[in-house]
Amino acid sequence: MELNTAIITGASSGIGAATAKELAKKNIKVMLAARRDERLKELKQEIEDMGGTAEYKATDVTSAEEMEALAKETNDTFGSVDILVNNAGLMPLSFMNKRKLDEWNKMVDVNIKGVLHGIYAVLPYMEEKNKGHIINTSSVAAHKIMPGSAVYSGTKMAVHGISEGLRGELANTNIRTTIISPGMVATELTETITDEDILNAFKNNSNDMQPLQSQDIAEAVGYAIDQPVHVDVNEVVVRPSNQSL
Repeated sequence: MELNTAIITGASSGIGAATAKELAKKNIKVMLAARRDERLKELKQEIEDMGGTAEYKATDVTSAEEMEALAKETNDTFGSVDILVNNAGLMPLSFMNKRKLDEWNKMVDVNIKGVLHGIYAVLPYMEEKNKGHIINTSSVAAHKIMPGSAVYSGTKMAVHGISEGLRGELANTNIRTTIISPGMVATELTETITDEDILNAFKNNSNDMQPLQSQDIAEAVGYAIDQPVHVDVNEVVVRPSNQSL
């Protein structure tokens, strides 16, 4: 079963951008989606300079209508919607007594509703051709809940539940599902943290840890996609070797 096209959300930087390049190397046509239009344009050029095929569409994953439009444009442009990498996410960690309600709501909107909107948008195309692969980015925070990660971990646990439920529903089809759960990765994700206590804890605890690079996670995504049709890699957990939690 050949999968020729992929939508990647959160593609403007970090894991999303690295995944786009990794899939393009495999001759998969990639549709880049994020809110930063200019960065998507630059990434499209980078991929084309590598010999790959890419298009982009500025998209807000919190809008079901924009995600539907993204899936339609992908199908219209490339002829199919084969892979969805639901990668867009926010991680403004904070202690709950800081009462950062706006940040909690943003995480729910992007990390949970964004994943649902992606699934909602692509499933009709995949079911029509009885092929596809939905890859949802979770986190080791879904496995280990630390002080300050309560809401973020909750959103990533929701991604687990949604992904596992979807896997069961699609078990008799050629549509696969995979959860990618990264540990500490050197990305822009921590730049959304506004709680000074959390930021200080990060500085104190990260000195001895060598974080993963975005490419490490991109290769894990590529591994899941590369498996033969009868193999469904349900979850890949990737931590730095010296990350104990």
